[in-house]
Formats: sequence, structure tokens, C-alpha cells
Amino acid sequence: MDNLYNPKEVEAKWQQVWLEKQPFAASLDSEKEKYYLLEMFPYPSGRIHMGHVRNYAIGDVVARFKRMQGFNVLHPMGWDAFGMPAENAAIENNTHPAKWTYENIESMRHQLKRIGLSYDWKREFATCDADYYRWEQLIFLKMFERGLAYKKGSSVNWCEDCQTVLANEQVEDGCCWRCHNLVQPKELEQWFFKITDYADELLEWTDKLPGWPERVLAMQRNWIGKSYGCEIDFPIVDQGEKIKVFTTRPDTLSGATFMSLAPEHPLVKSLVTAEQEEEVKNFIAAVERQDKADRTSGDLEKIGIFTGSYCVNPLNGENIPIFLANFVLMGYGTGAVMAVPAHDQRDFEFATKYQLPIRVVIQPAGEELAADQLVEAFTDTGLLTNSGQFNGVDNETAKEQITTFLKTRGEGRKTVNYRLRDWGVSRQRYWGTPIPIIYCDSCGAVPVPEEDLPVKLPLDVKLTGEGGSPLARHHDFLRVDCPKCGKSARRESDTFDTFVESSWYFARYTCPEYTAGPLDKKAANYWLPVDQYIGGIEHAVMHLLYARFYTKVLRDLGLLDIDEPFTNLLTQGMVCKETQRCPEHGWLYPEQVVDGNCTLCGQPVELGRTEKMSKSKKNVIDPNQLIDQYGADTARLFSLFAAPPEKDLEWNEQGVEGCFRFLNRVWRAVVDNLELIQTAVVPESVTGEAAELRRKTHQTIKKVSEDVDGRFHFNTAIAAVMELVNAIYTFKSRQENPGVLREALETVVSLLNPFVPHISEELWLLLGYQQSVEASGWPTWDESALVADEITLVVQVNGKVRSKITVAVAADRQSIEAEALAEPNVQRFIEGKQVRKVIVVPGRLINIVVA
Repeated sequence: MDNLYNPKEVEAKWQQVWLEKQPFAASLDSEKEKYYLLEMFPYPSGRIHMGHVRNYAIGDVVARFKRMQGFNVLHPMGWDAFGMPAENAAIENNTHPAKWTYENIESMRHQLKRIGLSYDWKREFATCDADYYRWEQLIFLKMFERGLAYKKGSSVNWCEDCQTVLANEQVEDGCCWRCHNLVQPKELEQWFFKITDYADELLEWTDKLPGWPERVLAMQRNWIGKSYGCEIDFPIVDQGEKIKVFTTRPDTLSGATFMSLAPEHPLVKSLVTAEQEEEVKNFIAAVERQDKADRTSGDLEKIGIFTGSYCVNPLNGENIPIFLANFVLMGYGTGAVMAVPAHDQRDFEFATKYQLPIRVVIQPAGEELAADQLVEAFTDTGLLTNSGQFNGVDNETAKEQITTFLKTRGEGRKTVNYRLRDWGVSRQRYWGTPIPIIYCDSCGAVPVPEEDLPVKLPLDVKLTGEGGSPLARHHDFLRVDCPKCGKSARRESDTFDTFVESSWYFARYTCPEYTAGPLDKKAANYWLPVDQYIGGIEHAVMHLLYARFYTKVLRDLGLLDIDEPFTNLLTQGMVCKETQRCPEHGWLYPEQVVDGNCTLCGQPVELGRTEKMSKSKKNVIDPNQLIDQYGADTARLFSLFAAPPEKDLEWNEQGVEGCFRFLNRVWRAVVDNLELIQTAVVPESVTGEAAELRRKTHQTIKKVSEDVDGRFHFNTAIAAVMELVNAIYTFKSRQENPGVLREALETVVSLLNPFVPHISEELWLLLGYQQSVEASGWPTWDESALVADEITLVVQVNGKVRSKITVAVAADRQSIEAEALAEPNVQRFIEGKQVRKVIVVPGRLINIVVA
């Protein structure tokens, strides 16, 4: 038997075995408890990165562990294949998105199989497959019938030069990423899903998901943003219009000294006076170049412009100026904010900058605030002042009183507001699912008949990046007869947001070959919900919220019987590595640095922060090179051992080498002892060193089982196995106790299988088993083996540790005292002194008090 561990040979062998035997294929089995494990499926970019390795290794550990526990495990894989990157790549490489996508899928599938992931590949699909998106189109039609899908005008990012809509991430400093010309907002008719109909249920269920990280749930609650307050009308001076404002602080209404409007507000045109027109126009253009997310950031400089118009504060009748402000967005509330600078920090900063009035309307108990002495807004509770008839009322009570007062005058009303807005799903893109709607001049928007689905995406197009989506110019695709009246009509040329595909893929995995509808309800109800979902925190308020919404829609359509898609959620950390930067050449690859200097110019290199691996920072590690050098099991082991799953993992070359050395030690431990343990069995009772190794074996089974099952403490589980391997190497009485040694070695191999499956299967075979280690089941610990016959106790003299003694577990107090007093090293410290007291702390220590 070759003592050398050869990962290339071992891994190629077992990957071929898995390919031929398909041991991970799942099927319905009512006799077994199911377990559905799923990692967020990848975009087929062409190459896997270390983030993929870590994410999928984490999931694979759980899937393999659950199979060994006897669960019926579903662990599928597929591809989130539509989207903008494929279009961009097709343009850059003069190819077709379909060709680029499917070639990448082929490449990535090969790479993932090299990692040894236990996927049910028979369930694989890509979201760009017509057999998948035909059912997505049908679900849309059902939503359209129920009013859950509708079309309305919406502002988009428009590049006039490219004649196309841009996603937010394609807008760089207010300019088109492709032609670098200014991007303008444009009103277009867009399709929306009515997610707001489910706002209350989505919010309610955030308190019923104990298996989700609280951080994710808090982000979703904030995104839904349910708040109770008052909607107030501010009449515009000399106009018949009113500005509607939603506020949770009607108690501060008398302190509103100006109005802040979103530059996109529909009333802006009628508010701007001739004197202010040019300045307002320039201001709006400047704000349009700002990222919308940045506009709501607390760090953003708050800027505004006076419109020239005023509105009336309904509580005190004052005319207050109307400003446009960059921090107000139409997507939040009503797009208008009553500004109370004395009691809101953002308004305070704005008022200070533009020298606007500040009026204190809430005084803290026992103090008196003066507006001209404020250095920041006062946001605590107190009593109302400068508020007319409400003076002296505590501000919490005043909220209700002022709301009631406004309601009786028809100037306000109690209301509930949501930050959540309906989900815009239209994309003016080519590479996506066609929206199955036909437009007829006589009949309006007509759904495509079910029997005509799928509406296939035509492949005979050429992408140039200019002139918008080619679907809008594809005559054969666009022109169609109206299903209602038979007249000439045209198809919808928009495609779905790719988040639509990823909002239900997990359900389709339960029945990917089902042809009678989107879901086989029997299969879906057996497998769903997903027991453990794994993915990045960055998806907290997009994909994860949309998937929850979509699941509820599928339930209401009668396709599912569950309320939530994912019982448990793990958000894994990133893989990070130190960056290196040259003052002249910027970020450098490791091979471009020799002796701390840039090989391009010779200048000293600055060591940067440890950051997420990215191509732009040139701090990436290619998993394929890592696997070529060390093997997939080493790559898996390092990604699982270096940090807990939810924490960021810092790349460490020495750590990788250490994992490789450990696997070599495991290999040698088994191979070097094969002849000795070949026919050995564990004796009924053992003592001494053999008992210690057996105890260590069963302690390790217990530790690893508890660390992996639900806790996902993979790093400490692996550390426990490493300790057991150390104990095996120091086991001196192996010749006399081959059965105990065999049990320890088998335990190491079994416990390591979920983490490093290739080497585990090979060693299990060498140990003489024909059945795979995974099929052999997860080891169980023997409680009796955990109980020590002897224990070691610390011996102190006057509170200072002087020695240790080993005594029988059943030893009585008198024998323990006698053993401690007789210990030679203790004798040195008590000789010639009077023993005043002997304190025995059971199971821990003895303290001898002398004088």
C-alpha cells in the first residue's frame, strides 16, 4: 500500500464513481424524514471563485451529514442564467448571450464537480431554459388575472445616445457606463407586481422565523417600513393644489418652518417661479447625477433650492417656503417632508446651511431650550410649546390630539404608511424572460393564451448595445394577431427582472421534469419548505424578500401549501485577502511583487487592507490552481476550518498548507496501521491508555455531532478531529489494543466524510468496507465510554498549584486527601508545617492549608 497521499488520483477516482452511480439523486420516500438543503444558485460567469468554494462546501457538509443521519436529502444545483452581464459580455466578445451562457455553464459545472459536491445533477436547470420560464410566464398570467400584476408609468434611467434604459448599477457619476454621456430620468410604462398587498403578512412572518439571522429580519422589517402616523395637507399659496405629507411626528407640526420636496415630485413644475427657474433646473440636473441610495445616506451633503413658492402650515396658518432637497425621494412616503429643524437633525443641518427659521416646539422637563442656542436637534420627549392650544401637553399625547384636530377640520387623517413599494419587474433588455402580453389597438393589453406558452426569446438577434433592446425591433417576434379579435397586434418587448426567476427556482427543483404545470403539488409539498438555505447577506432585502412574496402568491394560486420558503437561513461571510498596491501602477497581483517592491517600476509596495477577494483589487485566488496543487479536499477543509461560516474568512497560505499536512497525517495513520487492525474488534472492556483513547474517540463523536448539527461550528468540529488524530499518533499500546485503534481510525474517517469526502471514501474502502462511508451512517457515541475511570485533580498548597494527582473516579474523600498529602512534590511544601485544613472540591482540586 502506497503511504503517500495522492489527492489527484483519489479525487478523480471517487468523482467518477459518483458520476456513474448517482448516489445523491433524491426521490420521494414517505418512510424517511426529508431534508432540503440549498445554496443560492450561481450566475454562470464562467469561473468559480473562492466564495463559491466556501459557500458550496458549507452546504455540502450539511447535506452529507444529514444523509449519514438517515435523512432523505434533496441537494440540487442550477443556474441563474438570465441578466445584464451576459448581454454585456456578448457585446464585448461579439457573441450571443445564449452561446456565452451555456458555454459558461458547461465550464462551471465541471469546476463544481471537481470540488466533490454531492448535488443531484439530474434536477439541474438554467433559468434561461424555455422549459423553466414557460411556467414563470404562466404564473405571471395568473397574477395578471388577480390584479397582482399591472402596468403604470415609472421613472427610469435613460441614455439618449444609446437609446436604452439603464439599471442603477450602469449609471456611473450620473453618466452612462458605456458612452459616458449624461443619463436623464424618463417616464416609461412599466410592469409591477403588487407586493404591497402582502406587506402586512411579510412583516408579521418576520416574527415567526426563528431560524433566520435577526440582522436579516431587521433589514426586511426596515425595508417594509410600516409606520403609524398622520397624513397632513399643506395648501399651496395662490394655487388650488395641496402638498400631502406623511409624518410620524404630528406633535412637531407647529415647528415646521419649511417644506422639503423630492426633485422628482409631480408638483415641482407648477411650484417653480420664473425667477427661480434656471437655478432649479440646474439643481435638478445635479441631483439626477447622484445615486439614489447615496441621497438617503446620512453622510451625504444636504443641498436644496428654493422654488419661489410657499405653502400653509395648517396648524398655525404660517406661510412656509417650499424647497427641493436632494435627500427627499419620491419612492419614500409622499415625496414631501415637513421640515422641523429644531427636532430633526437632518432638517437642522439643512436649516442651518440655508439660514432658515428654527422654532422649538418641544421642551424637555425642567429645561428651556432656545432656538438660537441649539447645536443639534432635540429629539427626546417633552412638553409642547409654541403650539397654541396644545402648549403644555406631553408630546406623545399631542400626537393623537393634533391628528384628531386636523381630522375634524378636514386637513389631516390618521394613516398607516409603508416604505415598501410595488416591485417593478419590467426590463428593457434582451436576455430575459419575455413578458407574455399582447397589445391590441382594439382590445388593449391581452394575455397570451396558456396554450401558446412559452413565448420564446428569439435567438436570431445581434446585440450592439445601442438603440435599446433588439426585441423592440424584431419584426417576427413583435408582430402577432390579437388572441381576442384576430386583428394585427404587437407583443410586449420588455423582459422580466431576473429576480423573478430566482424567486421560485427552489420550488421548481422539487419537480424539474414536471410538464403539467409549474409545480407538482405532491412533490412540492413533500420537499418544501427548504430546511436550510445558504447565501450572502447582500440578498437580505431583494431576493430573500421577493422569494417570500412569491411563495405566498404561489400558495394563494393553489400551487403550494406553505407560507414561507426557507425555514432556516445561514448568511455566510466573505473570503478576504490582503491587497498590494503600487503608487504608480495601482493594485498588483502577488507575482508582481518581489521583496516588497513592484516588478514593473521597482517602487516599494504598500500593503493594503484585507478585503473581499475581487478581480479589481487583484487579490483573488483561483480555486482551480489551488485544487491542482493541493486537491479539492484541502480546499474544502481550509474554507471550513479557517473561520466560522457566518464570519469573513481571511486567506492564509500557511493555513492551506497546514490542512494539506493534516490530511497526509490522516492518510498515514490509517495506511500505516492497516495490517495491525485488519481483523481487530473493540474488546468489551479496556483500561489505562486504551480506555483514554476510547474515551477520546467517543468525546470527539459527541463534540463533532453537536457542533455540526444546527450550530454549523465546523471549525471547532474539525479541531476536535485533529485532537483525536494527535491522540492516535501518541497511542503507545496499539499492539496490545488494535481494536481500540481501529475504532478511533474509523471514527476519524467517518467524522471527516462531510468535510473531505474523497479521502474519506478511499480510506473507508482501505479499511475493508464495501459500502460507502456515507451510506454506513453517522457514528454514535457510547455514554458509558465517556465516563472516566480515573480523574486528574490539581493539588494546591495555600492556594498555589504545587502538583497533580490521578485518582479513581469512585475514590472517597479520605483516600483523596491521603493521596494528595503523600504526593512527593506536595511533601516539599508542607514538610515541618502544620496542616490546618484540607479542602476537596470534587472533580477539580484539593487545597491544603498549612501554617
